[in-house]
Amino acid sequence: YRPGLVIKGDDRTHFEGRPDVAARVGRSLVETLVAVHRVDPEAVGLGDLGKPEGFIQRAIKGWRGRGERLDLESDTRRLIAEIGDWLAAQPIRPRAPVLLHSDFKLDNLIVEPGTLKPVAIVDWDMGTRGDPLFDLATMLSYWTEPGDPACMHDLKQMPTAAPGFLSRAEVVAEYARLTGTDVSDYPVLRVLAMYKLAVVLLQLHALYKRGAAKGDDYAGLDRVAAGLLAFAADIAQTPSA
Repeated sequence: YRPGLVIKGDDRTHFEGRPDVAARVGRSLVETLVAVHRVDPEAVGLGDLGKPEGFIQRAIKGWRGRGERLDLESDTRRLIAEIGDWLAAQPIRPRAPVLLHSDFKLDNLIVEPGTLKPVAIVDWDMGTRGDPLFDLATMLSYWTEPGDPACMHDLKQMPTAAPGFLSRAEVVAEYARLTGTDVSDYPVLRVLAMYKLAVVLLQLHALYKRGAAKGDDYAGLDRVAAGLLAFAADIAQTPSA
């Protein structure tokens, strides 16, 4: 056993005045995700994990259905339908399925306290096999940049708006360089990951309204989700956003 550190939410304590450390940690996140995707599922006894056939199509249909079953404001319901229609119409390149974490971000990585080098990945409860770019897009759905709309900052999931961290575009380019993956359809996966995240937040807010989830943090999740959906709709129209 080696003692480890978990950097929670958007905690910038370890990166203030240390852009070199932020850059190193950002690259380490990409390299660690690549290492996960290079694991041979068959070799580690996970050859029958999940249902990779039709993975993306099921995700589009499933997250739309979850969203539409919620009691939503009219603008939010309209965006759920419009983005769902857009996603269903997009071509997705066929890619060999890989091992997916499905919620890879900094606070699911245990790091050495001194060097911030990765020690272990935790929270594998959503692990499966599927399209590697969806795992990349999931990580980047949490990856805030300084100029992002308020909804991204309100997520408070990773401290990547701190000076030194790679931009999302740089992360995608680095992933492509390390893996040789064609990322030309990445914007579609990015919209899907943001769509999924928005629906998850709407589900949590619904639990809060029913009294099944406690805490002030839940009260504004519907507003954050609506912002994410609007941002995703903008990205669908302008993929470089």
